[in-house]
Amino acid sequence: MFTGLIQGLGTVHPIANDKLQITCSQTVSGLILPELALGDSVAVDGVCLTVVEILPQAFIVDASPETRDRSTLGRDPEVPVNLETSLRVGSKLGGHFVTGHVDGTGYLREAVQTSTSWEMTFVTSEAQVARYILPKGSITVNGISLTVANCNSEGTWFTVAVIPHTYRETNLQYLRPGSWVNLEGDILGKYVEKFLRSGSTQGQVSEDFSVESLTPAFLAEHGYL
Repeated sequence: MFTGLIQGLGTVHPIANDKLQITCSQTVSGLILPELALGDSVAVDGVCLTVVEILPQAFIVDASPETRDRSTLGRDPEVPVNLETSLRVGSKLGGHFVTGHVDGTGYLREAVQTSTSWEMTFVTSEAQVARYILPKGSITVNGISLTVANCNSEGTWFTVAVIPHTYRETNLQYLRPGSWVNLEGDILGKYVEKFLRSGSTQGQVSEDFSVESLTPAFLAEHGYL
């Protein structure tokens, strides 16, 4: 489990079909490596990976072909990756619950700098991602916890407002129109949808439930408000 608050950047170096070496700068190494142990989980651009070896300024993780096929890992070695170690009991939860199980990918359509932030618009054609995108909802982009500022009703595009600190300290600064990103929807929304689709033991909720029917009145009727 992660929070979506990035601790630093690293670079990806494929060293085998199923292994990646993540190299960190000296500063980032000092933040991440001292508490890292074999078997720990690290979110690399939002993808939860298991540490199998620790080096002086890097660590090695397993990455199955399935993981690499369904994420952006290794697609653009010139772009640094965002890194976050797993959430520990008692730690502050400053973002939102992030599993590191990427739902799919999307790409940057445009990034516009304003006086107070960067407004970045992303596009996805993958239904398993789009269904969980809604205004003011949480979304994870390359492992970064962000809030949806605007989106279309289908969720196939959305805009986020990125504060200067986040833009400067993550790999969002390296993205250009067309750059691919990993996307993960809010896990709480997934569970709510699952419960409503399945219905109660008395079968009070129909199997033909649709996301569009999630209105405040519907949620109140079924005990969520």
